[in-house]
Amino acid sequence: MITVLSGGTGTPKLLQGLKEVVDPKDLTIIVNTLENDYFSGVYVSADIDTVLYTMADIINDEFWYGVKNDTFITHNRLEELGCSELLRIGDIDRATKIQKTQLMEKYGLGKACEIQAKNMNIQSKIIPMSEEDSDIKIITDIGELEFHDFLIKHQSEPEVSDLKFSKVSPTEGVIEAIENSEAVIIGPSNPITSISPILSLDGVCDALKDTYVVAVSPIVGSDSVSGPANKFMKALNIDVSSYGVASIYEDFLDTIVIDVQDNDKKDEINQIVNKVIITNTIMNNLDAKKNLAEIIIDSIP
Repeated sequence: MITVLSGGTGTPKLLQGLKEVVDPKDLTIIVNTLENDYFSGVYVSADIDTVLYTMADIINDEFWYGVKNDTFITHNRLEELGCSELLRIGDIDRATKIQKTQLMEKYGLGKACEIQAKNMNIQSKIIPMSEEDSDIKIITDIGELEFHDFLIKHQSEPEVSDLKFSKVSPTEGVIEAIENSEAVIIGPSNPITSISPILSLDGVCDALKDTYVVAVSPIVGSDSVSGPANKFMKALNIDVSSYGVASIYEDFLDTIVIDVQDNDKKDEINQIVNKVIITNTIMNNLDAKKNLAEIIIDSIP
């Protein structure tokens, strides 16, 4: 059994490769929930839905959000009626969110995800990191912003000076999944807003110390492959580099995979992580995703 810690962009690309080289039944995916919120009356768990759609082979992999070839009839009509939506939600995607909202009211988020995964014929286990409502605030040069306002309304442009996120409890099964895994893979998601919230859950870091952990750096050179990870790391005085990523996971990390462009960081990283693997981490096609997945799997002792 292999457990993957995931956000909503970089790691799903890796998941596309992993499910080609590993039996999907042997994958458990723990997904960030810090950014979940209600929009237009429905519960939006963007990272969870992206993982669901990725594992069901229906993800819109141009934007890594929503369903490929979706329509936007409802969204457009809402706009015509003067009901502006911060998120542009597709019709098929909205149906998933409506069902999840209804299932949550009856069963909770974890069971809702389990039911939806089964309905999509997903064989992997997908676990939201927490059942509890959480919140994240981005402190910027234009004031305190909600995460989605920063990301979508302001296009991640404001300068960031700090981040605050609420403390929540792990979903049942999170700690057990880590403890019972042959290895844990930390995907190349934003280490601050996607992975650190999972690490902040009680018991997670302790469980990781007793498990083989391999991480893929989402930073190449001095910039993030996608998203505002570089701004968040800089705000927290973390070096914006693969070394900075390694330092975040230092307490439990056994192996880190960095891009060939960061070959000059190897010796520095080796001071805090025993094993450094250098390869192409830019996943711009399925072959690259599968190759990276195979390298990660081959690193497991």
